[in-house]
Amino acid sequence: MAEKSTSGEQRLGVYVCHCGINISHTVDVEKVAEAAAALPGVAIAKTYRYMCSDPGQSLICADIKEHGLTGVVVAACSPRMHEPTFRAAVASAGVNPYMFDMANIREHCSWIHDDKEEATEKAIDLVRSAVARASYLEGLTEREIEVEPTALIIGGGIAGIQAALDIADAGYKVHLVEKEPSIGGRMAQLDKTFPTLDCSACILTPKMVDVGRHPNIDLMVYSEVENITGYVGNFTVTVRKRATSVDRHLCNSCGDCIAKCPVKVPSEFDEGFAMRKAIYTPFPQAVPSEPVIDREHCTWFLKDGKCGVCEKVCTLNAIDYTMEDEIVELSVGTIIVATGFDEFDPNIKPELGYGIYDNVITGLEMERLCSASGPTEGKIEIGGKEPKDVVFIKCVGSRDQSIGNEYCSRVCCMFTAKQAHLVREKLPDANITVFYMDVRAFGKGYEEFYDRVRNENVIYRRGSVSEIYKRGERLVVTGEDTLVGEPMEVEADLVVLAAGLIARKDTDPIANVLKLSKSSDRFLMEAHPKLRPVDTAIDGVFLAGCCQGPKDIPDTVAQAKGAAASAIIPMSRGTVRLEAISAVVDEDRCSGCRICVSVCPYEAITYDEKDKVSRVNEALCKGCGTCGAACPSGAMSTIHFTSGQMRAQVLALIGGSDD
Repeated sequence: MAEKSTSGEQRLGVYVCHCGINISHTVDVEKVAEAAAALPGVAIAKTYRYMCSDPGQSLICADIKEHGLTGVVVAACSPRMHEPTFRAAVASAGVNPYMFDMANIREHCSWIHDDKEEATEKAIDLVRSAVARASYLEGLTEREIEVEPTALIIGGGIAGIQAALDIADAGYKVHLVEKEPSIGGRMAQLDKTFPTLDCSACILTPKMVDVGRHPNIDLMVYSEVENITGYVGNFTVTVRKRATSVDRHLCNSCGDCIAKCPVKVPSEFDEGFAMRKAIYTPFPQAVPSEPVIDREHCTWFLKDGKCGVCEKVCTLNAIDYTMEDEIVELSVGTIIVATGFDEFDPNIKPELGYGIYDNVITGLEMERLCSASGPTEGKIEIGGKEPKDVVFIKCVGSRDQSIGNEYCSRVCCMFTAKQAHLVREKLPDANITVFYMDVRAFGKGYEEFYDRVRNENVIYRRGSVSEIYKRGERLVVTGEDTLVGEPMEVEADLVVLAAGLIARKDTDPIANVLKLSKSSDRFLMEAHPKLRPVDTAIDGVFLAGCCQGPKDIPDTVAQAKGAAASAIIPMSRGTVRLEAISAVVDEDRCSGCRICVSVCPYEAITYDEKDKVSRVNEALCKGCGTCGAACPSGAMSTIHFTSGQMRAQVLALIGGSDD
């Protein structure tokens, strides 16, 4: 510990963290503290093994009271991780939380250097820089705003369903928006779930019905979010409810219109293996159960009023061809994005024969073949014939640098094992081979299920498949057996590609309207991968399910419940505190060029036509500083990152002076 008296108003405390040995192994923390103690304005400098621990925070609080500290600098890890922690600590001791600064001597120093002497000198520089800035800090006041006690959930798969039920059961209103005619998502397409082999529809349908009947849930299917404005607690959402051409209040879901409709098109729900009508419900257990008219294929809309069969057979007069899209504006306090995933398109890898040979299918298509409600009523048939030799190929579109999907899709190993089991169950005499790179059975009961499948005479062969072609009526799977390092060739009647999970094609519009970031895998990015997995950089907006990354059903449900709990917090409080850091406009210097308006990524800046100056909405502003950097007249600045503070910090680093 080093301590000295100071003159003037500022009395800073500097605390250097060992972080176990994460920092102290490379940085001489005692030397850093001694150097900090000699800096102007520093009243006390100490080291501690874990500053973020309760004793570490208590140490800071005790020193604030004992030594009359006016500000604190902690030299430790990333502010992204622990700045809120230390702000709360200094606030509890009576110091304004914005009188705190942090020097990152872990990620920016100890973790990237080997030479202890050089790392120590750099850490001293970083601390000196933080202290110089802290000398110019000013106390800021956060303000509170009221929260609309209503949530919006975008996406009606199992994640959206679970989140909606949790929030609604807590007593809050929920708007659940789903673009398809029914909720259920991908889970509704599955036959069984691994590793318990529960019927997917059997465990999903009750939840779907609960959503449809819940008094606190406004179910908006066949609808899409078009625009979102506002900020946490006060979002304004524009939803387009597409015209179904069926009056849901009159329809009793008898199905006569569907039976008589003469138009047939491939069923999206059955992955094109079956046909649906132009007026349809996606699947038997759909919620809501009333049909919709697909205007892109309906003869009435394509041929100027010809046909009209569904209207003629409907005794309840529920068919309404004049129905138009409805634009609805909603006021919500929090938003959960649960838009799910798309299956990787194997057409991108033509060497595997998908789209060329009818008996090369994807895992999701296999689910529809296995399902009792599927096009073959659960019979595994291709071209009306049962396959004798079935080959599964894993990691199609996953862990593949050549197509830019380096991540593991997590579910492929297990749904392949499940489907291999179903083939063995339905086709006892079939020869079943699974080609794999690795097997990842990470969940509860997964390894045991994998062992069970292998003991059912399913051959797991470590191999890299290079090509699939046809020899006569049969497929030939070729490649390399990577265990023995020799070429391999296996004939098959059916090849199932375990296509990976990718971000939905419509992720970009949602990301753009909500100003959400995407990670390198193109899924929506969470605020912190470990500590804030359901939060986003936008306050009040949360992620649930596979829109954030590939995951199985249990993890999806768990994350949905976490997102629901997070969304409930501001609604239960009734108010939220807004970050005090935001951009400000010096109206005397503003020239009205509007450059700041065009560059603001959060649309927090508007132009006042009357006064000819820019205005900042503090609730929307995230204090990113983009406007200040772009402003040619210097009228824009950011509170807590003023020119004086940044100048002092830079000069301290380069050894300059303010003279």
